Amino acid sequence: MKLSSKHIKKRLVVLLLFINITFTFLIFRLGWIQIVQGDKYVQLAKIQQTRDTVVPAKRGAIMDRNGKELAINVSTYTLWGNPKEITNSKKGNDIVSRLSSILDVDEKDIKKKLLNQDINIVKIAQELSKENSDKIRKENFNGIWLTESSRRYYPFGNFASHIIGHTTDDNTGLAGVELEYDWYLSGLPGRLIEVTDGSGKELPYGFKKFHEPTNGINIVLTIDEIIQHFVQQSLDRTLSATKAKRVMGIVMNPRTGDILAMATTSAYDLNNPRVPIDYEIKMNYETLNSTEKQIVWNKMWRNPIISDTYEPGSTFKLITAAAGLEEGVVEPYTPFYDKGYIMVEGQKLKCWRYYNPHGDQTFAEAVQNSCNPIFVEVAQELGIDTYYKYIKSFGFTEATDIDLPGEASAIIQNKSIIGPIELATISYGQGISITPLQLITAISAIGNDGKLMKPRIVKELVDSSGEVIKRYKPQIVRQVLSEKTSKELRVIMESVVTDGSGINAALPGYGVGGKTGTADKVIDGRYADGKVYSSFVALAPINNPELAVLVIVDEPQGDTFGSVTAAPAVHDILRDTLRYLDIRPVF
Repeated sequence: MKLSSKHIKKRLVVLLLFINITFTFLIFRLGWIQIVQGDKYVQLAKIQQTRDTVVPAKRGAIMDRNGKELAINVSTYTLWGNPKEITNSKKGNDIVSRLSSILDVDEKDIKKKLLNQDINIVKIAQELSKENSDKIRKENFNGIWLTESSRRYYPFGNFASHIIGHTTDDNTGLAGVELEYDWYLSGLPGRLIEVTDGSGKELPYGFKKFHEPTNGINIVLTIDEIIQHFVQQSLDRTLSATKAKRVMGIVMNPRTGDILAMATTSAYDLNNPRVPIDYEIKMNYETLNSTEKQIVWNKMWRNPIISDTYEPGSTFKLITAAAGLEEGVVEPYTPFYDKGYIMVEGQKLKCWRYYNPHGDQTFAEAVQNSCNPIFVEVAQELGIDTYYKYIKSFGFTEATDIDLPGEASAIIQNKSIIGPIELATISYGQGISITPLQLITAISAIGNDGKLMKPRIVKELVDSSGEVIKRYKPQIVRQVLSEKTSKELRVIMESVVTDGSGINAALPGYGVGGKTGTADKVIDGRYADGKVYSSFVALAPINNPELAVLVIVDEPQGDTFGSVTAAPAVHDILRDTLRYLDIRPVF
């Protein structure tokens, strides 16, 4: 049936109206895209047509005080790819096969990384050798490129591991100085910006801009690499001789607070920081889950000298002696009588030689003999308030604020709950738990005419041209003793070595002052039977101390006295270090 002209006109009107509406919508949509959302689509186009590659900065080196490099960078190469360009290429499979052969990696692993078509850049492999990188360059693959980067390398393996620390796989500080000074060491990454086509392929004559990275700052430590070696060797010998669980040692300059060496026999390999050092754990390592492995790593990376507390035992008697001399409640030749024990609140507190009492002795001789009852008497004369004043003044109520991560604070009972028995036991180093760093810092004040110094591990920051950017100066925390008291106490400390229990630390030609210590070990809040910390702390040369040395032996077997276990180690460290520093003997 033939349509009338009227019907045809109606259809034409409807069609024209539809076309007008459609074109109006398209014009509106085009205007919306170009005008209202124009900036957005410009940015999307730039992203799609631009390859922006991060160029890592070279991490700053870590050096000892004399410029010896302890942590450096070695060049490696990172392999990048464009998934769209490779998988859409006729030679895509061939590229994957050749890469698999060069890298000695399963083809499936490479393909898995190149399946994501939503991104233009993917990291295929990192830390490639120069040999493999050269092979890949010769192939001249489309959609494949290399960037040079660096990874951390530690020339001495486990040397000073708890000081230096280590980094993650992407060169971020994870422990020690590497973590504490990560901001300085990291530098600022650069960028390589290239123009590509819609598929991400680099345009032959396209725009390219390279923003150079700013390399990290070099860190100069207060550590002396030679002295650190002396300490580590001495600790290893002590570990072998005593069959101990571990041995710790630290050397400080009393005048500046500089840490010259800090070591433990539980050092880990900085180049393989996740490989357990404990043999039994190492054998079962692969059976551990990720949480258990993290616990193993944290324990291994923990620096016990600053992160663990212990009861110092008789080495703490030097603090009691310092307070007594400074307050005038005792003089070096003040007479005392030891009957082998002292009664406090109905409890008998014994001397270590209770079976053969020291009898009549001066205060200096009581220090030589490490006679507990005499120090209880001194603490009683001082009283709780005065005694705690010195505990605070010597820095035991706060962290030292050393520039290393993970420092612990001492465990000290609140003064308000301290009774006569607690005061008595603290006077000879029990019932108080401190870090080894806190102890050597306090003893160093005795060697520095009463001035307590802030310990430091970093000496200065240096740029790549060798210019010093920042120098950390020694900081005096406070004056804790008079010069007179310090000298008196040093004379007493010397007598401990010449005439008392510290004879094994004596060094011909040098005046050495020291103090032994042996204290029961606390495990899970209780004293563990037969397990002790034995230690020895020393200053030398005693007339003008330049070295403070502390050695702690954790769970020695056999003879547990600090005079036998730790004093010989201190002797060896002092002997080697004094000669190395060209400090000549005076007699």
